[in-house]
Amino acid sequence: MIEENIKILLKELPPHVALLAATKKRSVDEIKRAINAGVRLIGENYVQEAAKKKDYITEKVEWHLIGHLQRNKVKKACEIFDVIESVDSIKIATELSRKCGILEKKMPVMIEINSGREENKTGIFPEDAEKLAEEIDALDNLELIGIMTMGPAVEGEEIRKYFRITREIFESLKDKHNIKYLSMGMTDSWKIAVEEGANIVRIGRGIFGPR
Repeated sequence: MIEENIKILLKELPPHVALLAATKKRSVDEIKRAINAGVRLIGENYVQEAAKKKDYITEKVEWHLIGHLQRNKVKKACEIFDVIESVDSIKIATELSRKCGILEKKMPVMIEINSGREENKTGIFPEDAEKLAEEIDALDNLELIGIMTMGPAVEGEEIRKYFRITREIFESLKDKHNIKYLSMGMTDSWKIAVEEGANIVRIGRGIFGPR
């Protein structure tokens, strides 16, 4: 099933859109099957869970943190991830830069946008994106490469407006900050996300089936 799902997704996705496998609570065997089927981006929500899995996965893939990063997990995140998609404050960005400096590493990061302005979710509000982008640019050991959003849990076409808000932020920051990636869209919404400009989609259930 995993292999067939990935084959279908890779055929349906435009060539410029990267498929990221969202692997929260998925087994090492499932992840290896996804990699062997053509997945090159692995997205984990939790630092500790990713660390345990990475010990057993030697295949050359890019590891993305797509969940909220707590300050006490920053050091470990710097060690194991290739990209942090969920930067949502200057405090976290500053700590990331400091820890990466110790490791002599430059970390690619994305700003997480709370496009639905939900009080119970992480991410910054759209109007704060420019300021955070400028602050990240001033940090020596981070490279701002994109924008990410989860979007609220809404049905069907309702998600489009939140993706559009995020795309507009991406467009406004793209040239000034030299960002390249717009990460949005999941199993039920990736087609709309691609229509709205996403070039990374994060698929879990659509690859692995229900947890």
